[in-house]
Amino acid sequence: MQKYIHQIVSLASEVLVDKANEIEKALICILSEGHLLIEDLPGVGKTTLVQVLAKLMGLQGSRIQFTNDLLPADVLGNMILDSESRTFKFHKGPVFAQLVLADELNRASPRTQSALLQAMEESEVTIDGHHYPLPEPFCLIATQNPRSQIGTSPLPESQLDRFLMSLEMSFASPNAEQKIIQGHDARDKIKHLVPIINSHQLIEMQGLAAKVHVSDKVAQYIGAILQHSRKRIGLNPLSIRAGMALANASRSCAFVQGRDHVLPDDVQKIATEVLAHRLGGQEGVAKGRGIAHELLHEVPALA
Repeated sequence: MQKYIHQIVSLASEVLVDKANEIEKALICILSEGHLLIEDLPGVGKTTLVQVLAKLMGLQGSRIQFTNDLLPADVLGNMILDSESRTFKFHKGPVFAQLVLADELNRASPRTQSALLQAMEESEVTIDGHHYPLPEPFCLIATQNPRSQIGTSPLPESQLDRFLMSLEMSFASPNAEQKIIQGHDARDKIKHLVPIINSHQLIEMQGLAAKVHVSDKVAQYIGAILQHSRKRIGLNPLSIRAGMALANASRSCAFVQGRDHVLPDDVQKIATEVLAHRLGGQEGVAKGRGIAHELLHEVPALA
């Protein structure tokens, strides 16, 4: 199974130049059955990352462009009158896909942002008292612009906590930018990609990653990180959900490396991405990454 992951990272890196680390972290999030938040300026490859992953994993993808006039029904779907049967039938919205890109989520109103809460937590949508399950596997990858950008509405803490991980894409290196300027067309490369795995194989891999063992020592280490965040003055305290997210992401990190148990190194490798958006809160992922680095430095790993 690990060979497929390395193939996906390798092929995706040919499209997204100089982004191998971000690609691997996004895969770890998907293997953990979590949702991913990507924060950065427009034009750094956030949308391309989602398109590439959907293609290589054989997933049905959809893209929702969030704007300030978007309504919850535009995301979830709504009841439409069928002229022949004279009854209302539910027409599914774009959230009914396996890999959903919520582009510029923080440009929408809080009402529309909150339309995704049930989908993210329960993998289903409730409309007029009826429950509609989302496809399996289901993963939401949302992008948000920095709060300094015009027309943004910050995501509430309750919604930030539903994202397993967060990433910053950042600008490419000078050499990578030179290749792009000289004619590296990502859209053309995406057209020629073929799936490495399918959705059934991904579900199997998610199941295997979930079985990776977390020892008492590693669990104590994760607990120490949570407890230390609650003692620091002026810091957003980390909830037990953050600890569970860190454990799950660490399992997937170990799985990618071909191990059946989690090491403290796995926790340290992925902790910043799991904790940054929770610690940063309304200040954003960039602020949270700095706090996460400080937190990890202050909490020693248990031997």
